[in-house]
Order: sequence, then structure tokens, then C-alpha cells
Amino acid sequence: MGFRRSFSSSPSLKWLGFVTAVWVQAISGNNYTFSNYSGALKSLMNLNQLELNNLSVAKDVGKAFGILAGLASDRLPTSVILLIGCFEGLLGYGVQWLVVSRTIQPISYWQMCIFLCMGGNSTTWMNTAVLVTCIRNFRRNRGPVSGILKGYVGLSTAIFTDLCTALFSNDPASFLVLLAVVPFAVCLTAVFFLREIPPASSAEEENEETRYFAVFNIVAVVVAVYLQSYDIIGIKTGVFSVAFASILLFLLASPIAIPFHSFIKSLNNGEQGDDLEGRIQEPLLRSEIAAAAAEKEVIVVAAEEEGVEKKRPVLGEDHTIMEAIMTVDFWVLFVSFLCGVGTGLAVMNNMGQIGLALGYTNVSIFVSMTSIWGFFGRILSGTLSEYFLKKSGTPRPLWNAASQILMAVGYILMALAVPNSLYIGSMVVGVCYGVRLAITVPTASELFGLKYYGLIYNILVLNLPLGSFLFSGLLAGFLYDAEATPTPGGGNTCVGAHCYRLIFIVMALASVIGVGLDLVLAYRTKEIYVKIHASKKSKNKSGGSLS
Repeated sequence: MGFRRSFSSSPSLKWLGFVTAVWVQAISGNNYTFSNYSGALKSLMNLNQLELNNLSVAKDVGKAFGILAGLASDRLPTSVILLIGCFEGLLGYGVQWLVVSRTIQPISYWQMCIFLCMGGNSTTWMNTAVLVTCIRNFRRNRGPVSGILKGYVGLSTAIFTDLCTALFSNDPASFLVLLAVVPFAVCLTAVFFLREIPPASSAEEENEETRYFAVFNIVAVVVAVYLQSYDIIGIKTGVFSVAFASILLFLLASPIAIPFHSFIKSLNNGEQGDDLEGRIQEPLLRSEIAAAAAEKEVIVVAAEEEGVEKKRPVLGEDHTIMEAIMTVDFWVLFVSFLCGVGTGLAVMNNMGQIGLALGYTNVSIFVSMTSIWGFFGRILSGTLSEYFLKKSGTPRPLWNAASQILMAVGYILMALAVPNSLYIGSMVVGVCYGVRLAITVPTASELFGLKYYGLIYNILVLNLPLGSFLFSGLLAGFLYDAEATPTPGGGNTCVGAHCYRLIFIVMALASVIGVGLDLVLAYRTKEIYVKIHASKKSKNKSGGSLS
């Protein structure tokens, strides 16, 4: 009983929960894998490009219903939210597998839209459960938490793609089996361990978190490099493929060593572990509440000095969704997010057709590259933004502005169709898309608080279906069909750089608009980041003096 109680009440359970959260994120990026089986759907259902793009929009529309997950995050336990997501994904992707494998007759277009929507919505429940719980558990290290978790979402496309290539020769039907079954099994595991636990209350605990997060970052980078090496080597058959899959699964499982190390360390603390349960429950919560109250008091006093009404929340305090959407800052963040993720998602949804238009026969490597470089964008931006915030109070939106500049350059290169532009574009779009996701997650929590964070996050995520509809469904669909030639059976095709040139130019202009909005937001929020920087600095000093 003592062993069991010590483990369940010690920080090791928080780390075990984070490990399972990493696993959930490593399999929840299935929304970005549409290009891997879109060709099978196009030929099987005799679709033109506009109809195929609207299927991808239906997949992303599922994320619009993520508002339900956001509302549920404040009312239902994490385990229930995960269960909803895994069962919905099993049904959504399971029916797609039945169609692509020809186990059943092709269903109607609108029915396929519904099941794609269900598959897309399933990930919002998984992501909400993981992000809300982990941001609250590690609220003093939001940047690294966001970077690591969103980084694994980015890697998940490459994980699924490379595993399917290694084990099933890139068969679309087998790929859909993985999308249906693997997330279901992983979420069932996370149900038992992922829960809210009181966050760190001292500088010593925060430093320990920083060290563990560094280990997570190292493991994640190793996984990313390993996946990229497999794509470059090109040997994807026989014993080599089985060995690759085995090593990959071992690397993904390796973070489990961290909670066991934390548990053994807590046992070795001797007398400190005797009263561990009482120390974890009350003082940690009391300390966190006191720290939050102190931060809020500083912000409110500053607001009163500037003539702001005391009853109206200011940036840094908890906002309800109505209070948040009444602010200019929310809409600046919303539209700049749209310019980044909307255009990036259009490229990922159309990567298969872009590759074929430019003369590439194997387009899965570009899907995988976008995923892997998206990981680097997420994990580096999360860690670096946190470092510079603690060091000098650098506003996080500046990182979004930098990523948008780079993204605009990538689109121009692809529009010009310079040699190897698709390789360069895949890397650039992946990195910048990853930065946008990883930076926006902690930014929203820092500006509008954690109390209603689940709902606010899912309102921002509405940009995914909206961006997919505007840039993929409308822009890419119409302009591609205008350049394409009809084929027998009702489809169409287009070969050449001209197929997507105008699309890339328009998306480059959208990225430039996003840069301007990010700079505006950085200017408007610089004071709150100065306050956050001062709070972190004073917390570390007080923690250091006590120890």
C-alpha cells in the first residue's frame, strides 16, 4: 500500500501522465496524412480536384466541432474526453478503410464527408485532453510543454507514413488501418495515467522540470533524425524495414524511463518521502494560488494606474470566451493564426497533387519531410521562446512574425519552381507551420488565462477548417481545376509548374499580412510579457533563497 500510495501521489505520476500525453500526440496528427490516401479516394470515387479538396475540407471541418471538446474540458475528466476521441476516430477512419480496401461498396460523397469529419473531430478531443491537462500541470514551463507535445503531433505524420511504408509497402488500405486502430489503443492506455496534478511550487522543482524536458527534447530530436534518415536512405523492404520499425517503436517508448527515474529519486529522498502525500496536496495548491494571486494583483494595479476598469479583465487574467472575443488582441491573434495555418494546411492537403504536377512519382517523402521539419519548428520554437521570455521578456508573437516571413519566401520559391523547390518548400512550410502551432498555444494561455483555456484554444483551432476551406477548398481547388485537363471517368489532371503557381503567390501575400498582424500583437502585448518575465525572475530568486 505504501509503495502504491507513494507512486500515485508523487511527481512521478505527473511525468507518467506526460509520457502518455506524448504518445497520444505522436499518433494524433492523422489529420495531416490525407495526402497518403487521397489518390485512392480520387480514383475509387472518380473525383475531380475540387471534389477531392472538399473532402479534405470536410476532414478539417471536424475540427470546428472541437468547441464541444473545449466546453467538455471544464466539465468532464480527462479520461472521458480521451475515450470520446478514440472511439470517434475508430469509427471515422474505420469506415474509410472499409471503402478503400473494397470491403464494402463505395459510399456516397456526402457520407464520406461525414466519416472524414468524424476522423478530423476525433483529434480535437485527444489534443484538448492532452494540452489542457499538461499546460495546467506544468504551467511554469508552457513553452517547452507546447513545443514537445505539438512537436510529436508534427512527427506523427512521418511516423505513420514511414511505418506503413516499412511494413505494408505504402498501401493506402493498410495505412487507414493504422489510423483507426493505433490511436484507439494508445488513448486507452493514457486514460489510466493522464490527469491533473498540482504543478511545481518551488524553483528546485521547476529546475527539475527543465532538466526532464531537456531529455524529452533530446529523445524527440533523435526520433526526428531517425525518421529523416530512413527517408533519405531509401531501403524500404525486407529485414531492414522490420528492423527500422522495431527501433522506432523502442525510441517512442524510451521516455517511460523518466517517470521511473523520478519515482526512484523520490524514494531515495528518505524522510522527505514520508509525508509526500500531504506535501503534494495542500501546500502546492496553496503556493500556486498565492503565486497566481500575486501576479494578478500586479497586473490589476498596473491596469488601474492606466485607467482601466477593475471589473474588466486585462491581459494576463482569466477571460471567459465572451470577454476574450471582445478584445482586439484576440482577433489579431485569430487572423494572424489563419494566415499561417490556413496556407500551411493547404500545402499539406495538396502535397500529393503538387508533387505529381511537378513530375514526382513518389510523393510520400514530401509528406514525411513536412511532418519532420514541422516537428523541428514546434520543438525549437517552444524551447527558444521560453528561454528568451525568461531571459529578456521577448513577446512570443515575434516568433510567429519571423516564421511568417520565412513561409512567404518558401511559397515564392515554389511558385518560381526553382530546382528542388518542393524539397525546400516542404521543409520551410513544415518548420513555419510548426512554429505557428507551438507558439500560439502558450500565447493564448498567457494572454487570456488558463481557467477557460480549453474553449479558447478550440475557438482558435477553428482556423484549421476555415483556412482549409478558404485556401485548400476554394483557392487551390478552383485554380487547379482551371489549369487541369479532364480525364476519362470524370476526373482531371494537371502537370507542370503552372498548376499551382498563382496559388502559391496568393498564399505568399497572405503570409505577408500575417507578419504585419504578428508585429502589431507583439507591440500590444509587450507589457504583459515584461510582467511575466519579472514574475519568473522573482520566483526563481525567492526559490533560490529558500533552498
